[in-house]
Amino acid sequence: MTRILVVDDEPQILRALRINLAARHYEVTVAADGASALREAVDSSPDLVILDLGLPDLDGVDVIHGLRGWTTIPIIVLSGRAGNQDKIEALDAGADDYVTKPFGIDELLARVRAVTRRASIQETELASIQIGVHVIDLTNKTISSDIRLTPTEWHILETLLRHPGKLISQRQILTEVWGARFVKETHYLRQYMAQLRRKLERDPAHPAHLITEPGMGYRFKP
Repeated sequence: MTRILVVDDEPQILRALRINLAARHYEVTVAADGASALREAVDSSPDLVILDLGLPDLDGVDVIHGLRGWTTIPIIVLSGRAGNQDKIEALDAGADDYVTKPFGIDELLARVRAVTRRASIQETELASIQIGVHVIDLTNKTISSDIRLTPTEWHILETLLRHPGKLISQRQILTEVWGARFVKETHYLRQYMAQLRRKLERDPAHPAHLITEPGMGYRFKP
């Protein structure tokens, strides 16, 4: 049974999530503040954390940093903060996905299923990935067609493909590919993403796999 730690200071949300998750056969523990969440994460070893950013004692981003100091368990952020900057900070800190309050329980459950599936994927399963009609071999850096990618295109593509379904922030990709000095050069990334779509997507204007999350980043949708 998948163990989920829900962290929120609103009792009605904790109760609703506990009931809905338990009804779907998840094992649920709860915490109402950041310090309790960090202790509970150590004690209960959850498979997934659902975390509110607006906690009474610690900012949710600080909780993410605390968790990422010792674990790679998936983290879904819940927050009433609708601004992109808060989402970007949470993602850069190590969150795997972000749902804005108010949210539908079906949407949250879909995100839970997606991140738990991703967490169970082994590295060997990522060696070969399909995008449309193209089979991409990440180990040997080859594509089952006459398409050729530049080293930079490979680096960007690999960053996305190794985290299927996960929203990767622009800052994270820019830092990974070009270095920390280039975190504001988002036009570089837009140009390369456009090139990748032209080479790999059936319809580059309406991509099915290399998805843009406006103002935030990109996501590979298997």
